[in-house]
Amino acid sequence: MVHVLGSRILLRPADPERSRAFYGEQLGLAVYREFGTGPERGVVYFLGGGFLEVSGRSETPPDPAVRLWLQVADVAAAHDELRAAGVPIVRPPVREPWGLIEMWIQDPDGTPIVLVEVPADHPIRYRPGL
Repeated sequence: MVHVLGSRILLRPADPERSRAFYGEQLGLAVYREFGTGPERGVVYFLGGGFLEVSGRSETPPDPAVRLWLQVADVAAAHDELRAAGVPIVRPPVREPWGLIEMWIQDPDGTPIVLVEVPADHPIRYRPGL
């Protein structure tokens, strides 16, 4: 069995500076660490229970099957904050048939990002025996 000590999502943007501005300034993700120097230096952001690394450069567009799922406490507040920060909203918050409240945005390379609020009464919050 693989004993995982840590994990992160790796993104190779077309324009590293633009992506660092998006994730660090517009989304406001906290920086875990930075490495390297120059325009293609790497930045690792805190992402809830994991990390997002934006480093290197890619000449090809991202795979459309890759998506980021970010759980937030209040998706309506996130909507207002992101709109005020100039982040284009792909789809405003909607309560889905499965009970989660979801809002969609995308990063500068087109990677879809869903911001999800789990309502207090949703079964995902239920933990038998607790």
